[in-house]
Amino acid sequence: MTTMKTTRANLVVLDMAGTTVADGGLVEQAFAAAAQRLGEDPASMIDYVRATMGESKISVFRHLFGDEGRAQAANAAFEDAYGELVDGGRIAPVPGAREAVDELRAQGRTVVLTTGFARATQDAILDALGWRDLVDLTLCPADAGGRGRPYPDMVLAAFLRTGAVDGVQQIAVAGDTSYDMLSGVRAGAGIVAGVLTGAHDKQQLQTHGATHVLGSVAQLPGLLAGADR
Repeated sequence: MTTMKTTRANLVVLDMAGTTVADGGLVEQAFAAAAQRLGEDPASMIDYVRATMGESKISVFRHLFGDEGRAQAANAAFEDAYGELVDGGRIAPVPGAREAVDELRAQGRTVVLTTGFARATQDAILDALGWRDLVDLTLCPADAGGRGRPYPDMVLAAFLRTGAVDGVQQIAVAGDTSYDMLSGVRAGAGIVAGVLTGAHDKQQLQTHGATHVLGSVAQLPGLLAGADR
C-alpha cells in the first residue's frame, strides 16, 4: 500500500519581536541600558547587537563581555530594562499579526511563538498583548535546552512537543532576522519565510536561507494556503 505524501505546513513557528510584535527598537534601548549599568559604552557594541538580532540574549552578552559573571549581570539588566519598557506600554502587535495567527489556526495549523528573550520577558510581552491563549505553545531558549537561534533547537522543540506533523519538512518558520532563517534551514523546515517588519532586509534574509520574503506576517496565511498540496 502506498501512503500519500503531504508537504502541507501544519506546524508554524513564528518569531515574536520584529515579526509578530512591534517593539519600536526597544531591544536596542534595553541593550544600551544594560551596557551603561555595567559601565560600558553602548555605541561600541551596537553593530554586533544589530547583526545578531534573534539570537539568545545571554549568548550575545557572553560574546560581548567574555566573562560569565558580567554576561549574566548584563542579561539581567537587559531583561529588567526591556520589561520596564513593556510594562510602560511600548509594544504592540505587528499590524495584522493576531489576525494572521487566528487564520493559520482556522486553517488547521498548530502555531508556536518563539523568542530569544528569557521566559519572564516573553511572559511579560504575552501578558501586555493579551496573547496568553493566542497560540498552542510558546518557547524561549531555556525551553529547548538553553540554545537559542541560530541553532535549530526551538524549532525542533516545537516539532517534538506539539507532535503536529510527521516530518520537519511540514514546518513553516517565519522571522525577521538572519538567525531566524538559519534556525529554520538547520531544522529542515519546508518553508522559511522572512518578513520585512524587523531587523534585517531582503538580501540578508535570502542570504541566510529564506525560501520566501514577505512584507509582513499578515501575508503568511495566504502563502501557506497557496503552498498546500
